[in-house]
Amino acid sequence: MYHGIINVYKEAGFTSHDVVAKLRGIGKQKKIGHTGTLDPDAVGVLPVCFGSATKVCDLLTDRTKEYVARLKLGLVTDTQDISGKVLEEKEVSASREEVLAAIRSFAGDILQVPPMYSALKVNGKKLYELAREGKEVERKARPVTIYEIEVLKESHPEYEIRVVCSKGTYIRTLCHDIGGKLGCGGVMTHLTRTGVGEFRIEDAYTLSQLQQLADEGRLGEAVVPVDKLFETLPALKVRPEGEKPLQNGNQLKKREVTGLYFADGEEFRIYNGEGQFCGIYRYEEARRLLCPIKMFFQ
Repeated sequence: MYHGIINVYKEAGFTSHDVVAKLRGIGKQKKIGHTGTLDPDAVGVLPVCFGSATKVCDLLTDRTKEYVARLKLGLVTDTQDISGKVLEEKEVSASREEVLAAIRSFAGDILQVPPMYSALKVNGKKLYELAREGKEVERKARPVTIYEIEVLKESHPEYEIRVVCSKGTYIRTLCHDIGGKLGCGGVMTHLTRTGVGEFRIEDAYTLSQLQQLADEGRLGEAVVPVDKLFETLPALKVRPEGEKPLQNGNQLKKREVTGLYFADGEEFRIYNGEGQFCGIYRYEEARRLLCPIKMFFQ
């Protein structure tokens, strides 16, 4: 059984659930989870968690994302991307300078109204299901952050943009809103996710590459160990007297680990005597104990 994360390159035409289903067959194990959906037409980074690493799915979903998208001005569709039904076609009267200024104006903290064609639920029903029934419901604007936004290529009225953003950001809505600000409308024509946290597109594996590795008995080479996600935290190893409480997921006394200095609230990676990563602990000075936050037993 594998325990860790595989950086998958999701190809067009696959849903995130399709990728997980394929990987269950490739890895021959059931305990697998993905870290946030990517539209079927989109491509790029989709970290997939195996075994005990499924406990960090939510953590990876929260990580900063990076995208490269193509924006076409002069169109409005019901899905906010090129696959949707065209609602409006307008002349693009904005100059190149006005377009660049509008794109840059979206940097920082902004509010986004989630698109109707999204997997968000309202009263237990996904928005895209309601949209397919011809219904539209009111959606509350949500705060998101655009950390970086830049134009990579220009071929007016089409622009390729790179966006670094917080979780929950819809890039097609960003394209739609840029077009709205310019008064001509805009749609996303292509989307590549180039990064999720520390996972980069240049290190991602396609499903066919992963199948080949599995056929050669080398799939483990693609699995990133869970503790790699926490490598900024200092590491501690338990002493023999700490093995039992660690295996039970209990608190640890300072004398039961190898560390010398502990700051209140400081978090640590904890390893057993054999060097196997077991979990994340936080030191509480008031109790003079290391307390478990999340365990990753294999």
